[in-house]
Amino acid sequence: VRRRAWRRRLDNPAWSAEPNAGHRALVDLERSGRLHLLVTQNIDGLHQLAGSSDHLGVEMHGTNRTARCVACGWTAPMGDLLERVRAGEVDPDCPRCGGIVKSDTVYFGESLRPARLERAFEAARTAQVLLAVGTTLAVTPVARLAPVAGESGAGRVIVNGSATEYDWLADAVVRGSISDVLPRLGGD
Repeated sequence: VRRRAWRRRLDNPAWSAEPNAGHRALVDLERSGRLHLLVTQNIDGLHQLAGSSDHLGVEMHGTNRTARCVACGWTAPMGDLLERVRAGEVDPDCPRCGGIVKSDTVYFGESLRPARLERAFEAARTAQVLLAVGTTLAVTPVARLAPVAGESGAGRVIVNGSATEYDWLADAVVRGSISDVLPRLGGD
């Protein structure tokens, strides 16, 4: 299974994906001082490629842009591991301890990292506005950020192409393509 996974990673469409207008609109919000934390469930690294600051990002499910040893925690850019696969390694191991290396993402059944969860929930508790973008708000614990923000008095705006689990508690719901809608919301 791991051998097949490494082969599939070589040609993953994520490597050629480009940030869109929605990603860039979030960068604009950050640069204008209106975005204080970007919590994402995406693993593609497109927020960073668009220009979002690493220190303002919380990748709840990790990133496929790095690899991690499950035994010792060693990390490296995914490209380094893919080069090893291209050179003939079928299941590259950790150069530090010989352990199993996988993408630095949270797989089904794995726990989210507690520090990331705490950072996201602390931001929800202290936010003036929580902007939920491109999510159905159906997967917990991240979906709970919306009610937590509201319990602390924050406004809640949901921008999504379809209905979400928490539309009923939002102060505003905006439907449409994120790439079309989000750049217009960021204006002064």
